[in-house]
Amino acid sequence: MAKREVGEINAGSMADIAFLLLIFFLVTTTMDVDTGIARQLPPIPEKKDITDIEINKRNVFIVLINAQDRLLVNGKLMNVEDLREKAIEFIKSDPNNPNLPELEEVKIDGINKPVYVGKGVISLQNDRGTTYGRYIEVQNELVAAYNILRDEAAMEYFGKEKYDKLDEKQQEAVRKIYPQRISEAEPKNVGGKK
Repeated sequence: MAKREVGEINAGSMADIAFLLLIFFLVTTTMDVDTGIARQLPPIPEKKDITDIEINKRNVFIVLINAQDRLLVNGKLMNVEDLREKAIEFIKSDPNNPNLPELEEVKIDGINKPVYVGKGVISLQNDRGTTYGRYIEVQNELVAAYNILRDEAAMEYFGKEKYDKLDEKQQEAVRKIYPQRISEAEPKNVGGKK
């Protein structure tokens, strides 16, 4: 018997197939995208030297997270569970309490009566040793305080149960009543090593 020769396989199109498979997997694969925390920086004051700006201490709510993940609010130790309630009290303010932020009468489109808006700012500061989990936990409590107050304003001024149920114009009016003023300072080494 004569030996039969084995035919060669044409591998010329293998590179094309591999390239098409690579493109397919790149297109169909989803990538995780890190999302940030939405914050708006305050505008730069016009025609004033920045060092001339005076800040009334009662208008600042200082929240400090040290390297041991302990919370200091205006210099006093506090549990994270109590932060939301204290933040609500600060943001809402009370004209009869000299320790809470000053109030300013504001006319807001869509609301037929004068509204008193607090001038308070929450200053969030953390140590370089603060854990990310604690930092996010504190952020969540502060944002939750604003959300609760905005829901209350939606009910009081527009008769809707939730801020999310308002139309865009109404939401803008509520944001003017309770603007989210959270100032974040650069982390420092103040709390010692963990």
